Amino acid sequence: MNYLAHLFLSCNNEDILIGNFIADSISIKAVNALPKKVKDGIILHRKIDSYTDTHDLVRKGTYRLRQYHKKYSPVVIDVLYDHLLANNWELYSGTSLDIFAKDVYRVFSRRMDEMPPRLKISLPKMIEHDWLNNYKSLEGLKFTLEKMDKRTRFPSNFGDAVEHLLDDYDLFTEEFNSFFPDVIAYVDSQCECRTK
Repeated sequence: MNYLAHLFLSCNNEDILIGNFIADSISIKAVNALPKKVKDGIILHRKIDSYTDTHDLVRKGTYRLRQYHKKYSPVVIDVLYDHLLANNWELYSGTSLDIFAKDVYRVFSRRMDEMPPRLKISLPKMIEHDWLNNYKSLEGLKFTLEKMDKRTRFPSNFGDAVEHLLDDYDLFTEEFNSFFPDVIAYVDSQCECRTK
């Protein structure tokens, strides 16, 4: 899963949220200097990724996309799942997506000094353009995938992904809504938190 799901699955804990968010952007060396709860968030991020990548329902969707996106099909699923979470938000949270996003942006703004260098550059743009709410639209989904396409070293076809996702949109939605309660339960078992 991408940013939105990881932030949602942060046990209502600000330090874990920071760790969960920076996990893919921080060097192993830099991790050692972090507070324990932030480290816990990084560990949780990795556990969520592992759980997601091995879940049968996620693998089904990944397999359907493999013909188009090869090794990048799990990345497409990650971004799609943030889109589907945004569009099914009320099933999983009693707080609106807009309020959730604003709360997250406030935390990020207050703790910007703790962010890895790359995120200190991109995070203000993320906040300004409200990336978390933008996951909800197909245009936002396409924007995210096209942005990722520019960062890959090998052909990914991310730019065409929205078309491929729309072919099986209802099926992806059904799979997501069957999978997401499982990952919530998994996270609850890992950090004894309530996400709703």
